[in-house]
Amino acid sequence: MTETILLLSAIPADLRAALASRYTLAEDAPGATHPGVRIAVTMALAGAGEAHFARLPDLGLLSSQGAGLERIDLPAAARRGIAVAYTPDVMTEDVADAAIGLMYAAARRVAEADRFVRAGRWNSERMGLGISLHRKAAGVVGLGRIGQAIARRCAGLGMDVAWTGPRAKPDQPWPYVADIRALAERSDVLILATPGGAGTDRMVDASVLAALGARGVLVNIARGSVVDEAALLDALESRGIAGAGLDVFAREPGLDPRFLALDNVVLAPHSASLTIETRAALVARIIDDIEAFRAGRPFVNAAA
Repeated sequence: MTETILLLSAIPADLRAALASRYTLAEDAPGATHPGVRIAVTMALAGAGEAHFARLPDLGLLSSQGAGLERIDLPAAARRGIAVAYTPDVMTEDVADAAIGLMYAAARRVAEADRFVRAGRWNSERMGLGISLHRKAAGVVGLGRIGQAIARRCAGLGMDVAWTGPRAKPDQPWPYVADIRALAERSDVLILATPGGAGTDRMVDASVLAALGARGVLVNIARGSVVDEAALLDALESRGIAGAGLDVFAREPGLDPRFLALDNVVLAPHSASLTIETRAALVARIIDDIEAFRAGRPFVNAAA
């Protein structure tokens, strides 16, 4: 008899197919209890908490696809002896690449230029000017794995890199700026790579956007909750900042329709990690963690 895996949320088709080829899949339902189920799978944006765990008396492993843990109740999991596996390092390089892509797309008006050509406007108009990035200042908010990968790329492009976060990291080569407003003020591009959660909720507010200024570009590959979205929309509409490249939003996929009317924002559907290579690595990592749990082998346990 194969192991039963409980799906606590909708999961991508490739992950579902890989799990279904090895295990018996069961769907969760509101209020349903699942005695005997040892393994459950969720997505980072869906998470899991005490209400889920109470309905799963035999749960030993929660596997979450994604790098974020803010929507998983780790203390509750630890109290119940539930291991939490996640995928923090698999998507690092592709997400960092996406951040750089969004930076260029917003500063050099790549998506706008594409629309300009497709609309036939090149015959009678001249495309507006973009913003040069070489030798400009990049501010990285959050210097974890992804933030460091972004900082390395920016430095390699000839940008002056600085960063902020909860605490200084003396082993890192880029200067630390304790205050996010001060970082925004010195930056031409502000790139958000910080975790979500209560500690970072709407940390990029109107004052930070004002400090970034009319020639500044905001890039967000972190969480939509990190930005005061109303303030961002006001800044984009009034040209208080030059532009933005956004992969995440306060509401997904039903983002605020005001974004759709703006030419100075590049919109992506939370797709920074969606490459052939990363998808294969994510699925393989989740399967390997599940098999490690079943065999009693060690694996990264965020609730340990």
